[in-house]
Amino acid sequence: MTRKRNTHLLLKLSFHSFMAVHRTLLVFSCFLLSCKFLQIESLSVGINYGQIANNLPSPTRVAFLLRSLNINRVKLYDADPNVLTAFLNTEVEFIVGIGNENVSSMVDPVKAQAWVEQHVQPYLPNTRITCITVGNEVYSGNDTVLKNNLLPAMQSVYQALVTLGLDKQVNVTTAHKLDILGNSFPPSAGSFRSDLAQFIQPLLIFHSTTKSPFLVNAYPYFAYQSDPSISLEYLLFQPNQGVIDTNTKLNYDNMLYAQLDSVFAAIQAMGHTDLDVKISETGWPSKGDPDEAGANPQNAAIYNGNLLQRIEMKQGTPLRPNNSIDVHVFALFNEDLKPGPASERNYGLFNPDGSPAYNIGLNGYLPALLYSNSRVMVVNLVSLFAFISIAFILA
Repeated sequence: MTRKRNTHLLLKLSFHSFMAVHRTLLVFSCFLLSCKFLQIESLSVGINYGQIANNLPSPTRVAFLLRSLNINRVKLYDADPNVLTAFLNTEVEFIVGIGNENVSSMVDPVKAQAWVEQHVQPYLPNTRITCITVGNEVYSGNDTVLKNNLLPAMQSVYQALVTLGLDKQVNVTTAHKLDILGNSFPPSAGSFRSDLAQFIQPLLIFHSTTKSPFLVNAYPYFAYQSDPSISLEYLLFQPNQGVIDTNTKLNYDNMLYAQLDSVFAAIQAMGHTDLDVKISETGWPSKGDPDEAGANPQNAAIYNGNLLQRIEMKQGTPLRPNNSIDVHVFALFNEDLKPGPASERNYGLFNPDGSPAYNIGLNGYLPALLYSNSRVMVVNLVSLFAFISIAFILA
């Protein structure tokens, strides 16, 4: 009799646990379904998803967050299998990365192909990997060996894609810091540093041949750090009289567009007019050290909020008015383990708990954990079923 009573009690508790989870998932499903009808079109902006932190939500939860935001372009700094698996069949477009520490080994065609076979090929086509970045800001460093190895590594990775029949789906590039420019003003006089010409010219030929984009990490915030006398209105896309390019007579009402056009001009000066230039990183920190002027939530909200508006307007720059700017904002989350000044840990649009770091109208949903340490509930199967169901609904 006692055993039957215990069994009945266990079944009752299991049923109530199941129903609690079921209700949570049902509410969440309805929320995501409502997002589908309220936000018909995906946002045009991409997002950098860094993970140098010890308090970030799991990739599966992040996948729900980005779907609720209708953001479908993500840039990684590695090729984390947990992330790529979490985004299976979501139509989110990924840029994956090979870190600077691995660039030199990619010069070996065998190692390059092994990397692609392990980190890219298994996920296609269910996870939409469209680009591989080989290294980050390599030409801004002092490692001569790394600089010399960058282009051969890119060529090896590209050849691996060709060998595997993936070169039509995935392109190869690298991201640059703006200090590769020797001159950036006026924008039409933009030029690369003379000491980098030996690297840049063959790199541009590679981009032209493979039809891959030239990526730049552009931060007006850094310009403000160097010279706080620069008008904040000009940096933050606010109304201002603008700056005139004395050569073209074009008016620039914000620094980001001037920075981008200076890169266009530098590329053109080297004889290339057919390359796409995309912004792989830009953003503004919401917090900084006492000596980091302008790093606060107000400026971050204005910069990123106005930038999102410009992106959704499909604006071009004064030099290329018919080419919409292509931007990946930095970054999705604040990352508490990043080294350097406080600003480096506070570029996120969101806090690790999914709450906005500041309000720019991006109100997503990060699902709560469905278990606690004090009670074990068998929810994995239910969660998986719900995830598949929601993915089907949103497909």
